[in-house]
Amino acid sequence: MTVTLSDIRAAHTRIAGKVERTPTLPSPSLSELCGVPVHLKLEHRQTTGSFKLRGASNAVALLVESGAGARGVVAASTGNHGRALAHAAKLAGIRATICMSRLVPENKVSEIRRLGAEVRIVGKSQDDAQEEVARLVASEGMAMVPPFDDPAIVAGQGTLGLEIVEDVPDVQTVLIQLSGGGLASGVAAAVKALRQSARIVGVSMARGAAMKASLDAGRPVQVEELETLADSLGGGIGLDNRLTFAMCRDLLDDVVLLSEDEIAEGIRHVYAHQREVVEGAGAVGVAALLTGKVKPNGPTVAVLSGGNIDMALHRKIVCDEERAA
Repeated sequence: MTVTLSDIRAAHTRIAGKVERTPTLPSPSLSELCGVPVHLKLEHRQTTGSFKLRGASNAVALLVESGAGARGVVAASTGNHGRALAHAAKLAGIRATICMSRLVPENKVSEIRRLGAEVRIVGKSQDDAQEEVARLVASEGMAMVPPFDDPAIVAGQGTLGLEIVEDVPDVQTVLIQLSGGGLASGVAAAVKALRQSARIVGVSMARGAAMKASLDAGRPVQVEELETLADSLGGGIGLDNRLTFAMCRDLLDDVVLLSEDEIAEGIRHVYAHQREVVEGAGAVGVAALLTGKVKPNGPTVAVLSGGNIDMALHRKIVCDEERAA
């Protein structure tokens, strides 16, 4: 199973008018640092604050077309997928239930409730939340919308890759967030199909990077889910992963991991130099450039994938309170 450029283009047509076409803007500070043109894809400006709306909108549209979503949709989420699915379901007029672990920040939980979805807090990991999803599918006939390992989700996320190549046709390096692999595999599929020489680098946190551990092992493996500034990148990839593991294995050129301090520095840099507020996951591409863990040799795009950060935490990070103390 895989997702092709034609699937991504079909998704792009399907979700037109339901998602924002976010801007790609130059970063003078990072361009100077790296010695090559660096652009930032401002996906944190998406309607629900993250790229997840692309995949959710595509999946919901297909379910509505087929009638499979009549009893509602359900998903496990670390926050952003749930918010996107709640928004897409509300627009479609169908019920949504989002299952999350206790590790999901309260600001993300409250936003999902605000959109009218039912929220269920289950256990202390994404895997625990997924068990509740399976129960609801079996007992109530709801349609599961996976956060990443699904062709409709991957194709929807891949539309971001189409926009990157449209905006930076000579792109040589794309830094993309890596968690369950829905975004990374979709963007890589689109960019590689349109610009074969482009290098795609997955970026994640060092604390509990499930896809990196799985790629190193050559198969999907479980990892302990830990608290991290990049909370959106938490959770496993599923031991029965059908799609994203293979696509990430085949399409990613490299994977880099970042410490919590490095992620915090990425958040600070984006705020200080771009005047943009991003969450930890949204800042990892920038952080990879700041640390020198990625050294681009041509036009580069780093995706700011989400901006759904608790503002008290953001203030603490940008004011560098711990260092000041």
